[in-house]
Amino acid sequence: MGERLLLVEDEAHLAEAISDNLALEGYEVEVVGDGESALARARGAPPALILLDVMLPGIDGFAVCERLRAERNEVPILFLTARNESDDRVRGLALGGDDYLGKPFDLRELILRVRAILRRNQWLHEPSQAGDTLVLGDARVDFRTFTLGREGRETRLSTKETAILRYLAERAGEVVSRAEILDRVWGYDAFPTTRTIDNFVVRLRRLLEPDPAHPRYIHTIRGTGYRLTP
Repeated sequence: MGERLLLVEDEAHLAEAISDNLALEGYEVEVVGDGESALARARGAPPALILLDVMLPGIDGFAVCERLRAERNEVPILFLTARNESDDRVRGLALGGDDYLGKPFDLRELILRVRAILRRNQWLHEPSQAGDTLVLGDARVDFRTFTLGREGRETRLSTKETAILRYLAERAGEVVSRAEILDRVWGYDAFPTTRTIDNFVVRLRRLLEPDPAHPRYIHTIRGTGYRLTP
């Protein structure tokens, strides 16, 4: 049996079609139809991926994602919704979602996105080419536990923060474009703007840099991207 997926969709016919196609690809699929059930399943035995409809009875998909991330539950989330406006895409992914697919969609595209998310998540949990830890001055990042230790305090990093820092560390000393980071961490088509990467880097600097206004480790290369200098 393949990886276990949780499909949260209240339209029975659509849920059946999605579930059947994913099962044919070798995945084990559990289907629930509301936000409360989704939270219970994700908390009890986190699946490899949640396919999460936004328009749900009771708690909507955005709220489900927000609650899971607030609880430090970093299970990958692929939003499925008829609301395909740019603002909704930005909101869902800013809350911690991994990708966003608007209805109606081609089931072949859905399967490709599922594979891509699982592949990126596998990379994040494999041993890093940069080693298990990254030391920047008095800050120490553990890529296995997604934690940052500094000045006697430990901070839990989000999946995206860890992924960005790990990718920069694996290419230390190189200029890494925003497009490359976007593709590795989110998948290139997931976000409508690279500005989101800049916002994540601002937070990482606050956590890592002695003086975030004058970075020593994470340098901005104007018009291109970033370079990590350990």
